[in-house]
Amino acid sequence: MSKVPSLNYEKVLKALQRDGWVVVRQRGSHIRLQKHIENETLKIIVPVHKPIKRSTMSHILKQARISTDEFLEKV
Repeated sequence: MSKVPSLNYEKVLKALQRDGWVVVRQRGSHIRLQKHIENETLKIIVPVHKPIKRSTMSHILKQARISTDEFLEKV
């Protein structure tokens, strides 16, 4: 398993959108994304930071149910 990267929010958004996430709205410095899978809707919030901290990225990936390796393939 790879180390969680520290990336700018633009790269994170593009990688998540490649995985099927859709931007629902932005309020201030936070962007909300959603993804529909089977019988549930997953929701995550990405902060508009340059760069996003590794610990925050770890929580985003955990909520998005994406492994670090899968995410790095999409970046």
